[in-house]
Amino acid sequence: MEGTLELSRETRLTAGILLLTIVFIEYGGLFLLRILRGSVPMTPSQQAFARAGHAHAGVLVILALVCQVLADAVGLSGLPQVLAREGVPVAAILIPAGFFLSSAGKGATSPNRLIVLLYAGIVSLGAGVVSLGVGLLVS
Repeated sequence: MEGTLELSRETRLTAGILLLTIVFIEYGGLFLLRILRGSVPMTPSQQAFARAGHAHAGVLVILALVCQVLADAVGLSGLPQVLAREGVPVAAILIPAGFFLSSAGKGATSPNRLIVLLYAGIVSLGAGVVSLGVGLLVS
């Protein structure tokens, strides 16, 4: 049938997991509302990191879903394929974790050493989108 989209097993599995993570992002949104209403005491720095972590989680999960479908359309193999398929989903974990975990702790006003997760996520995101973008351009 013309116009039918065939998804690989890897895409179906990853997309299914990504869709289920949206429930956790929703829960995070409810928690963020409790923070903003003053029910959960946090410093302004922690509030900013919570907002950033929540926003990045939502956006990166959506981007990861799109990248899964695009990865099926590209004939990559080896490391470029792994980066194109997994770079953004890994970033969707690491970047929010970097925001949340680096600001954890009562009265924290600056990030702790777990900020390294944020930087690792940035590298993963860059590697994923560059691999997929180049793959799409040369396919």
